[in-house]
Amino acid sequence: MTIPTYLPYYVLVTSLAIIVTVLFGLRNALTNSGWPEHDRAVAFRWSAAVLIGWFLLALALGLGGAFRAAPDRIPTAQYGIFIPILVGAWLIWRSPGVGRIIDVVPQPWIIAVQLFRALGAIFLILYATDKMPGLFAWPAGVGDVIVGLLAPIVALAYASDARRNEGLVKAWNVFGILDLVVAVTTGFITAPSPLFTYQPPNELISVFPLVLIPVYFVPLAVLLHLASLAKLHRRLAPMATASA
Repeated sequence: MTIPTYLPYYVLVTSLAIIVTVLFGLRNALTNSGWPEHDRAVAFRWSAAVLIGWFLLALALGLGGAFRAAPDRIPTAQYGIFIPILVGAWLIWRSPGVGRIIDVVPQPWIIAVQLFRALGAIFLILYATDKMPGLFAWPAGVGDVIVGLLAPIVALAYASDARRNEGLVKAWNVFGILDLVVAVTTGFITAPSPLFTYQPPNELISVFPLVLIPVYFVPLAVLLHLASLAKLHRRLAPMATASA
């Protein structure tokens, strides 16, 4: 297996850009929240620590080969994917502190930041150069590009008329999550494993640097979708109570 020389630069530079963008948007939202300065500082520091610490852990595990797939080895990437999603989902729906942060972040920004999903076009590039099987590259790459390019469009639509475009936001979030489910499923099917024997195997997806996508950016994208849906639910709940 030969890793293209440009791939580490592509993944690491885009990773840095995505993390900086998320933290920049969060900082702006907290600045405009009206919270006391101490509360804003604490919320931002904890959020930055979690986001950056999680990335560094994923990076260290990826470099150490913790998620590397092999024909004689039970897959381990599922732990890097599902543990952050389960913990993050619990915090989104149950933690008052996380709920407060979600409340102050504008819905259009939560949606628009997923423009980064369009970077999934890298899967199509790798397929075109015979580095990745089509069973994974086509659905994962095309799906990510569609979700990413639609993100700013859906965000602008919601910003212009929130009530009218609530259904659009729900549909985009559901589509985005389903796209990730398909990508993870085809990733497991095509990766080397004693459970599946797909040929040629999708070796790149389980090694550094590409492994950062399933074990960091897939959970991050899922949690952004869940945060968007949770925020929408909180907005609609009082209306439903009032109408009842």
